[in-house]
Amino acid sequence: MNPEMLLKSMTPEVYQKLLQAVETGKWLDGNRLTEAQRETTMQAVMLYQAKVLKSDQHMTVGASGEIVQKSRQQFKQELNDINTIARFTENDI
Repeated sequence: MNPEMLLKSMTPEVYQKLLQAVETGKWLDGNRLTEAQRETTMQAVMLYQAKVLKSDQHMTVGASGEIVQKSRQQFKQELNDINTIARFTENDI
């Protein structure tokens, strides 16, 4: 299967299951991944992250296949922006 067909057929639910398999080394039924399955599954996960997700991780694989690493300052700023609901000063209260 070519990468474009793989991406079209991969739902977010399938991605999450594959990601969990890569992270734990086991399928959902508890069977261990073989080394070949682990490599193939990891490639599929990385492809999905690069082409579909707009990842907030500090290190990802870019759409062209290169590793993209954010600086600590960039990563902290993005996390602060995401987690901010409202900001007040002492005089606002």
